[in-house]
Amino acid sequence: MGYTKFEKARIIGARALQISLGAPVLVEANGEKESLELAKMEFEKGIIPVTVKENKEEMKKHYFGEIET
Repeated sequence: MGYTKFEKARIIGARALQISLGAPVLVEANGEKESLELAKMEFEKGIIPVTVKENKEEMKKHYFGEIET
């Protein structure tokens, strides 16, 4: 599944926070200490334990009303 740049940023940021708070790292660290870099590595390998749920009905709603399809 392809993620938007906003979903990708949210997933990596949330995972980096988890790592910085002591969550186990799921990739070989190879001397890497930055939680953000570790989270990016996990994202690129597709092993971050996060699910993105799309709400298609909510996506149709905007400030100016609903989009007709």
